[in-house]
Parts: sequence; structure tokens; C-alpha cells
Amino acid sequence: MRSLGVLLLVALLAAAAAGWTAWRWLDAPLALSTERVELSIEPGTSPRTVAEAWVAAGVQASPRWLFEWFRFSGESRRIRAGSYEIEAGITPRDLLDKMVQGREVLVTVRFIEGWTLRQVRSALAEAPALRNSTAAMSEAELMTAIGAPGVAGEGRFFPDTYAYSKGVSDLTVLKRAHQAMQRHLAEAWSARQPGLALRSPDDLLILASIVEKETGRASDRARIAGVFANRLRIGMPLQTDPTVIYGLGEAFDGNLRRRDLETDGPFNTYTRRGLPPTPIALPGLASLNATARPEATDALYFVARGDGTSAFSATLAEHNRAVNRYQRGGR
Repeated sequence: MRSLGVLLLVALLAAAAAGWTAWRWLDAPLALSTERVELSIEPGTSPRTVAEAWVAAGVQASPRWLFEWFRFSGESRRIRAGSYEIEAGITPRDLLDKMVQGREVLVTVRFIEGWTLRQVRSALAEAPALRNSTAAMSEAELMTAIGAPGVAGEGRFFPDTYAYSKGVSDLTVLKRAHQAMQRHLAEAWSARQPGLALRSPDDLLILASIVEKETGRASDRARIAGVFANRLRIGMPLQTDPTVIYGLGEAFDGNLRRRDLETDGPFNTYTRRGLPPTPIALPGLASLNATARPEATDALYFVARGDGTSAFSATLAEHNRAVNRYQRGGR
């Protein structure tokens, strides 16, 4: 009996020692094979596989110990998929907490106001750690993939900075940008001034893209929108160079010629009245709002002064004088 008691005591002491060792291990820094260790966890990955993946990535610990800690904590099923990065000093307790809270390493890509769809796709192709799954898609296939079949892609993505996890598909980023544009467009349309010669949110988006390309100074944006609103209201052609340039596409060499303005085409707003068939660029929030609520003005014309601002005129005679002064160097 005495020997049995001794054995029991030894077993209890061993268990206590093991428990104490395990408890101290939870708050001890993990050894790493490199200064930083990165791991991407796919949705549906089991806790055991996560533990093994961390060890394979460079965490110098027992994968069994990591898994047992995940399981013992009761948090193993709350580990979130994503891209994670850890540095020296992280403990097993910190590691689990990072994954449960989803504190991922995020990368960003930025879409700029006034960009075309081609520029957006180029930025995605060059974005770091982004999985390019749309490179081979046509524009129509791309729009179908994001849930907008039959819709032209130009101007449909909100210009902003988008953060994403490493390894995410570019399609995920595009869906977010498209949803953001739809949301901002709906808000601008619902807040629009009464009496605008715009029939739909699409009309607002198209005109806002023109306002975006024509605005050199932010303070002029609402008045430029007012000029175009006036032209549409009275049936006057928009007569805006950016639409013609867009219609020329890659044929545009940086010099807009008179023959370009006189050659008819769907984007030539000198030869055709009304709006072009699609947006010509990504309008930002300021352009959407300015187009929905343009400044009240009697101006029908404007010309760039050369310093980023525009000179506005109510009559063609005034406009011609402004063109002579600011574009031709006259007095």
C-alpha cells in the first residue's frame, strides 16, 4: 500500500510539473526560424492543420503542443482564415489571440479618380500579393463574374484605397469597389436636385465621369457640373474634349485635332447631343455629389486658365474672348 501511495504521489507531482511547464510555455516567446514568419490560412482549415502549417512556416515548436493549446483553449473553432505575420516575442497565447481576432497582414491597392477600367486592371495586375484571376477575362466576362452581366465596366468601380489579405483574388477587390460605387451612386441619386435632365443613376454616373475629367481645381467642380446641367437642359451638345479623347482610345497621341472633333462617333459630344453611351472614367465622391447637386449658374461655357482653374461665360461672345485670352495669349 505504501508503494502504491508513493507511486500516486509521484504521478501527481509529475502531472503538476507538466501542467506548470505547459502553463509557462503559453506565455514564453516562440522560437522562429526567421525574423518574421507569414502564413495564409484558407477557409475551412482544421486547427490541427493550422498548427502544423505554422511549424512548417518557421515556428520552432511542437505542432502537437500548438494544436493541443488551440483545442484546450476552447477557441480553436473561432480561428479565422486570412494572412498572418508574426515576429520574435510572440507567445502561443498571443498567436491564438491574433488568429481568433483576425488581425491579418493587409496589403493595399488604390484606384484613382479619373482612371479608366484599363488603368484599374493594370493596377490590380501589379498589386503585391494579389491573386490575379481576371487577367484573361474580357470586360463582359469580368462584369458577369462580379454579378453585373450586360453592364459596361467603365466607371463602375469606386476610386478608393482597398485593403486585402495576401493571396486574395483580384475579383474580391473588384466586387468591393463595384459595391462601393453602387452605394455612393444610389446615395447621390436619392439626394439629387429636382429638375435635372438626368433620367437614371446611370446618367448621373456618366455625367459625373465627365465632370471628373474636366475639373482642374476642386473649387470649380460644382460650377462645371452646373454648366453641363444647363447644356443638357436646353439640348445643347456637351462639347467636351475628354469624351472625344476617350472615344479615340489608343489612337490618341496627346494632340486633339480639329478633325477629331468633327469625326462623328458615339463619344463625340461635339457631333452628338446628350450623354455618351457609358462613363469615361471613375468619378470620385465629390464629382458624384457635384453632378447630383450642381451649382446654380447661368454659365454655358468654360475654358481652362492654365493654372488649374476655369473661366466661366454665359454667352458665346464672352467665351470666345476668354479663349482668346487664356488659350491664344490674346488680351
